[in-house]
Amino acid sequence: MPAPVPRQRAIPAAECGQAQAVPAAGGPSDDVAPPRRGAARTDQTVRDTATADNDTAHPTLTLLLIQDDPTAAPIVPDLLDSDGRPIRVRTARNLTEAERLLTDDVHCILLDLALPAPGRAAKGETDEELAVLRHVLRLAPRHAVLALTASGDAERGAEAVRVGAQDYLFRDELDGRLLSRAIRYAVERKRSDTAERRLAEGKLRAQENARLERGLLPTPLLEGSPLRFAARYRPGRSRALLGGDFYDTVRTPDGTVHAMIGDVCGHGPDEAALGVELRIAWRALTLAGLCGDELLGTLQQVLEHERGDDEIFATLCTVDIAPDGRRAGLCLAGHPAPLIAAPGRPARLLPQENNGPALGLLPGARWPRMQVELGAEWSLMLYTDGLIEGRVGAGRKERLGQDGMVEMIRRQFSEGLSGEALLRAAVSEVRELNGGELTDDVAVVLLDRVP
Repeated sequence: MPAPVPRQRAIPAAECGQAQAVPAAGGPSDDVAPPRRGAARTDQTVRDTATADNDTAHPTLTLLLIQDDPTAAPIVPDLLDSDGRPIRVRTARNLTEAERLLTDDVHCILLDLALPAPGRAAKGETDEELAVLRHVLRLAPRHAVLALTASGDAERGAEAVRVGAQDYLFRDELDGRLLSRAIRYAVERKRSDTAERRLAEGKLRAQENARLERGLLPTPLLEGSPLRFAARYRPGRSRALLGGDFYDTVRTPDGTVHAMIGDVCGHGPDEAALGVELRIAWRALTLAGLCGDELLGTLQQVLEHERGDDEIFATLCTVDIAPDGRRAGLCLAGHPAPLIAAPGRPARLLPQENNGPALGLLPGARWPRMQVELGAEWSLMLYTDGLIEGRVGAGRKERLGQDGMVEMIRRQFSEGLSGEALLRAAVSEVRELNGGELTDDVAVVLLDRVP
């Protein structure tokens, strides 16, 4: 009777460096490619392997061994992860083959540092120290890498770690337990390093964005004017400094103070960028001498050219206060009317009967300029609809609205609040009435004339 053939562990062709097509499920070709002669693999083993591969919570670890002589691989037959499941091993004889086998399911690379550097092996040249490691790190920046070096060559192993490997191992001192533990350690260390790097990059981007957005907020140009200026800005986007609301204030050489506040529909980064463009355009046009209908018509052209969608529009309120401070011109483009308060008179809204359409809605639209009397001493507040659209009352089904805002500002004026303190109290109270953070951007500008 012939001697029995020893049973061998089946190794899938794809894990031996050989390409193997995987047929579509459901057809007669669903069977796994037959193992090498003498190998045994039951249907239950196939099902168990498929279950492990699909376990997203604890995926099966896959090791890619890069070594020029796979028959001399110092890998023991059985490598187990922390859950006792086999660690899959793929073997590549060179870097070209390694690149083909380096798929997303590979968790760790075991690289023999004795492998010739790319482009030098064929010429027989002496390879640059750790050039092959640097090549693999460039090839697989997201994978954990273990360096394999000669026994006793700890200096080269330590240098490999400094270059970017997660750890190093001695070629002649490997066993299954040591290698399994080293793989798990390298994978976790790579995950930790990646998470720490992403956190640092996220913080850096946040700081850069904050500096950029802070730089885009306006600095009022009021030198020589007796008017006092205060502003409050609160974007609706989480962790942002800039939203779709925008404002500005400048004084032209003739002594006229021009103030503006606007709101681009939406409050994402694209709307914020468009708001900045409109604000800068408004300042340039105002300093160039444009005012009223002519200025708003030009701004509408800017909006139409810069918006990413034809449905994007912007509301706007502009006032130009005469050099003596007693009267002003008012233009409204779909925007709420400003609020004015004066000693002995309760806070009230300026007229808004001639409110024109928002910018970007009607081609060829016109925006009439209204003349309003301010008096000798007054406070003028410009705001966006984020201040009046917060919810109030039980169940918070109703909005604060302009009437509710006017009553709130009257009370705060009677309590002696003014300037920054008034705006801070107003925004805080609106948030409290809303029961939490407001979802829309809020911008408020306050100009005071005190003789």
